[in-house]
Amino acid sequence: MRTTEFQERRTPRGVIGGLVGLVAMSGVAGLLIAASVTPVVALSGLAVTDTINTFQSLPEFLSIDRLSQKSNIYAMRGDGSPYLLASFYDQNRIEVGSDSISPFVTDAAVSSEDPRFYEHGGIDMQGTIRAGLRVSLGGETQGGSSITQQYVKNVLVQKCEVLSDPVARDSCYTTATRTSAERKLKEMRLAIGVEKKYSKKDILRQYLNITGFGGTVYGIEAAAEYYFNTTAAAVSLPQAASLVAIINNPVKFQLDDPNSASNGTANGYAANRDRRDYILGTMLKYGTIGPDDYAAAVAALVEPSIHEPSTGCQTAGGSAYFCDYVTHVLRNDPAFGADADTRLLNFRRGGYNVYTTIDLDLQNAAEATMKQNVPSTFPGWDVGAVISSVQVGTGRVLAMVQNKDYSQDPVVEATGANYTSINYNTDYADGGSSGFQPGSGYKVFTLAEWLTEGHALYERVDSRRKANWGTFQDSCLGPQNYDKEKWNPKNDANESGAHYSALEATVGSINTGYIGMAKKLDLCGIRKTAEAFRMHRADATPLLQSAASVIGTNEIAPLSMAVAFAGIANRGVTCSPVVIDRIVGPTGAEVPVPTSECAASVNPTVAAGMAYAMHKVMTTGTGQQSNRGMAPQVPVIGKTGTTDGNKDTWMTGSSTKVATVVAVVSLTGDANQRTTYFDSGQAATARHRMWPAVMSVANAKYGGDDFIEANPTPTQTPRPTPAQTQTPTPR
Repeated sequence: MRTTEFQERRTPRGVIGGLVGLVAMSGVAGLLIAASVTPVVALSGLAVTDTINTFQSLPEFLSIDRLSQKSNIYAMRGDGSPYLLASFYDQNRIEVGSDSISPFVTDAAVSSEDPRFYEHGGIDMQGTIRAGLRVSLGGETQGGSSITQQYVKNVLVQKCEVLSDPVARDSCYTTATRTSAERKLKEMRLAIGVEKKYSKKDILRQYLNITGFGGTVYGIEAAAEYYFNTTAAAVSLPQAASLVAIINNPVKFQLDDPNSASNGTANGYAANRDRRDYILGTMLKYGTIGPDDYAAAVAALVEPSIHEPSTGCQTAGGSAYFCDYVTHVLRNDPAFGADADTRLLNFRRGGYNVYTTIDLDLQNAAEATMKQNVPSTFPGWDVGAVISSVQVGTGRVLAMVQNKDYSQDPVVEATGANYTSINYNTDYADGGSSGFQPGSGYKVFTLAEWLTEGHALYERVDSRRKANWGTFQDSCLGPQNYDKEKWNPKNDANESGAHYSALEATVGSINTGYIGMAKKLDLCGIRKTAEAFRMHRADATPLLQSAASVIGTNEIAPLSMAVAFAGIANRGVTCSPVVIDRIVGPTGAEVPVPTSECAASVNPTVAAGMAYAMHKVMTTGTGQQSNRGMAPQVPVIGKTGTTDGNKDTWMTGSSTKVATVVAVVSLTGDANQRTTYFDSGQAATARHRMWPAVMSVANAKYGGDDFIEANPTPTQTPRPTPAQTQTPTPR
């Protein structure tokens, strides 16, 4: 890419030196002319000079690496068409073929930049000698590079741009762009090699794909889109000339600086217009356009319509946190590189199209109900709220929202508590937080262990509230004694029943009932059963397995709860979450994607017993409000959760098709949600307004079947082994 350099005054000695240089260059010129026609004869029959030796020692092969292109993350619409969530790029470029570039563009480039392009063998000797003579005689520096030479220079610069080490990158760039005879000779030598290997059509296509058009805009397709909201194939004649004008000097001839416009008058973008009209004149001169086309084109105003492409997840709107989760998955994908930073860099430069699992219907419903029910900020309370939905049997994440606005810019985040870069749906390693206590929602894992060990739903336990719960068995850490700790948990409504059954404790979410159940179990076994449902702490530390953890003191990411409940609904087979359906590389080839891993967490009979009890929660227990709000109705299971002081409230449940978790949490500090009211109503019941809003859309779209019939008094069944796995069901 050529730029206009400064004009310098020449001394007599400088003129003489320039003439000597011109004579030397003339010798090289003869070599180059011969080399472009008969390279073997030329390189073997001429006298050896230092200049020629330098030229001959240079490489003639130029390896052309894949150009940096923007990568895109898409959702899929219901009709199968892609919907762009966000783009990522270091260079905004879209490579296109020759058939996708208007002849106006190619003719404008050749006419103005290299009129003898189709005649020379890589070097326009007339232009080179003319430029050298002008400089040697004290004139202004003038470009003499052919399109092929410009292409070579751009390739060398591109090789620098992809270096991750900034010192190496700067050094490489200096070498590729400095004004020197050695650099010019190298470009000439490589240009001849390029012409030997590639057709003129291919060289011109690659030149227009690689060249810069100002800022981060590279290549004619991205330039047409950015400056005129069109394609390289559809640009008009004056638009094509304006775009080619930018190539000559992107700073001088830019079109995205409002200061260079004059309110749309005939003098608007004067510098670009002058260069554009010069290019149109060369096209007329060389016969690629006629007088009428020329007259109409020069009469046209320069009227750019700047369309800044999306860059980064902040452009994904309400789907930004899902998009952010996708980028963290890509960071962990070895298909993109050896480490996380390299993977993301390769993705930004690689021209990949990523098609995700998100369901726009569910996502839109989740976004809408979140806006209606939970504000992004609230006086005196750092409130957070999340919704995640997962497809049962596949692990595909269908929706993910939260009440905060997304930003990765610390300056933006500092402007208000409504901004955050933290995805409260996910684990810390995936851009999330250190998790939240799910409260009674965690009881389902004790229920799973209860049924696995052969206990019945109607079996009763000592449920009296007491300060001395005695010793709990733990086969991993040893017996845990609660005599001295005076641990005295109460029930949410201070229920005082002495002997609740497991079913009653589940339907009414009775804390003391579940502690009584845990007394008959192994705390280590409960923890292992939770892990079998892919349960883990959001900060990656080991799950706690104390008696207190039975009623939900482990900090868990909400997405993990949705995954576990989908496993219960899937007859005890839990599938890891996935967010990517397909990745298409820059060549159009499919790239392998991370797949869901499904494994049996409990036996189907245990899962059926869990579903039986959890369905009762939704029809006669603490989840009734969420169940009543669904339309259409399908069979669902669920469990509520509330932490101490009502600071966090959860609703997690599932049909046989879709599992959804909704949580309203205290991000820092705490607030009593039962005494706090949003415009939409009580904060504690916001979960029951949001969960059915999402599940109603899920039910209408995916349906829902009856859960398998359970035996309320199961006999003991063997635990599933790791070998009992299941592949995800097809979408």
